Amino acid sequence: MEKVKILATDGFEQEGVEILKKAGFQVTESATLPPEKLSEVIPEYDVLIVRSATKVPAEVIQRGSRLKIIGRAGVGLDNIDINAATACGVIVMNAPEGNTISAAEHTIGLLLAMARKIPQANASVKAGLWEKKKFMGTELYGKTLGVIGLGRIGRRVAFIARGLGMKVLAHDPFVGQETVKETEISLVSLEGLLKQADFVTLHLPLTDKTRGLINEQTLALMKEGAGIINVARGGIIDEAALYQALCQGKLGAAALDVFEKEPLPQDSPLRSLDNVILTPHLGASTHEAQVNVARDLATQIVDAFTRKVIRNAVNLPAAEGEVLEKLRGYLSVGEHLGCLVRQLAEGDFKSVYLEYSGEITNYDVSLLRLSILKGLLSDQPKVNVVNASLVAKERGWTVSERRLPSAGEFLNLITVEVKGKRKVQAAGTLLQNREERIVQIDSYPVEAIPEGVLLVCYNDDRPGIMGHIGTVLGRKGVNIAAMTLGRKKKGGTAITVLNLDEQIDEDVLKEIEAFPAIHSVKLVQL
Repeated sequence: MEKVKILATDGFEQEGVEILKKAGFQVTESATLPPEKLSEVIPEYDVLIVRSATKVPAEVIQRGSRLKIIGRAGVGLDNIDINAATACGVIVMNAPEGNTISAAEHTIGLLLAMARKIPQANASVKAGLWEKKKFMGTELYGKTLGVIGLGRIGRRVAFIARGLGMKVLAHDPFVGQETVKETEISLVSLEGLLKQADFVTLHLPLTDKTRGLINEQTLALMKEGAGIINVARGGIIDEAALYQALCQGKLGAAALDVFEKEPLPQDSPLRSLDNVILTPHLGASTHEAQVNVARDLATQIVDAFTRKVIRNAVNLPAAEGEVLEKLRGYLSVGEHLGCLVRQLAEGDFKSVYLEYSGEITNYDVSLLRLSILKGLLSDQPKVNVVNASLVAKERGWTVSERRLPSAGEFLNLITVEVKGKRKVQAAGTLLQNREERIVQIDSYPVEAIPEGVLLVCYNDDRPGIMGHIGTVLGRKGVNIAAMTLGRKKKGGTAITVLNLDEQIDEDVLKEIEAFPAIHSVKLVQL
């Protein structure tokens, strides 16, 4: 098996590199690469690792003919075109936990520095001055901190702020009151937070919805003399509007670690303001944070290739721990069912119906759905679970789903049905949670092993069918590995499914189909 080749840019920490090498991967280390240079070399690699400096636009991703994973050693992903990666079937994963403490501590550091005007006082003393009255500060104790975004870092900041005796308000549309009921954090609307907070800190990703979230209108809601901190992503704050609010005295101070353009342009008016603290994107710049995210990301990459476990992928539904253990075998069942149904269907189809029955309905089946769609799209090159949903949508498929608590005689059952020129249906399960079986084809009960070459015959339920098929295959030297028969009633129509040891050509199929009692024959490759 060819070695996994990894390109690690932006000074990826050696602790992460060693984990990858120990797993047998080939790692090439590089400094920050411009997109044009990255486009030249990316076809050689299976994995690209970046921090925040290297940009990964669509044109780079599209040239990555071997590319399977883009790993971000950190949290923010605005330097990676996630939509392009998804379309190309490339997993994008980050390492969201490793820099939590460092980013939270930097936030609190800026909060304290802003409240007590520490950088300004330091510069004054170094200039030979002693201006005690000029740098009168304010206590944080008893003040209100507004935290916008209650992810890992936001929650950590809130925890430290509570320890400083601050009242904490938070706004996060994805977090319910149940999550914070024992934390002494009050969830409020964005407007309510801005109107009440003495200090506001941002901890949310940069998206189309959050870009410019703090603008002229939202800044106008804030208390006179309030302070604002951004250690999240540049672009969440409209810097021109912030500059005006600071100049006009609406805001008392700002502390920024991230900016719309980085490095911060020399002519940025923010550089000229005494009530602004500026740091050069230092939120995760501690040795501990860089080592942690490198180890986390490297371990995730190793797990993805060796254990087929995907963690912290932003363009794949999460399936870890108990959920993954319950669904693991059924992901393969689902993909095989999709592949089988696609090959049995005559021509294209627009309607896809998926049914999940039994114990698996207690879990998130998003990844199972994607596995089935991958099987249904197995005639398309470069389709995988990352882009299967997107490709299905582009084909105009309507995908509907249903969950049933009982799977009848089975512990779990997956059913896939498509409608084109005709309706085709198949169902499968795991026997004893280990062995894959197809247990229905077009509602005929069968017990077929979904692997290798399958011969599927629709025929009358009458003697001589197997004798004819066996004779034809025997003359061609093709061995039958397994066989199953299914019928709904004696003497009616039936189905015969055979596992063959090798492929057969169109002439053999026609010879088998020539028997009067056989209606049609399909060859399926799984």
